[in-house]
Amino acid sequence: VQLVESGGGLVQAGGSLRLSCKASGLNFAIATMNWHRQAPGTQRELVAAITSSGSTNYADSVKGRFTISRDNARRMLYLQMNSLKPEDTAVYYCETRATWGQGTQVTVSS
Repeated sequence: VQLVESGGGLVQAGGSLRLSCKASGLNFAIATMNWHRQAPGTQRELVAAITSSGSTNYADSVKGRFTISRDNARRMLYLQMNSLKPEDTAVYYCETRATWGQGTQVTVSS
């Protein structure tokens, strides 16, 4: 299984970013997929999850601002992040079944 994230970067507060995760080596269509993040000096936290049927779940801190989605045909996972805040600054990871991507850095300036 391989997961490769992209789409991170530097953005001003209030801005938007869209993260992508390309999956290979697994039956993507049936996998629950997750986005996590880890800021310096903190524990990794689950940000959003999406099941094979498309049901979603979000951390309270991102509800109403972030949207997780998937494209099974392209084996892609996405995280649309709007109204970004400086506290969203972290490395964001794609994960399924305890397999992790390398992460992509998101930095939100105030």
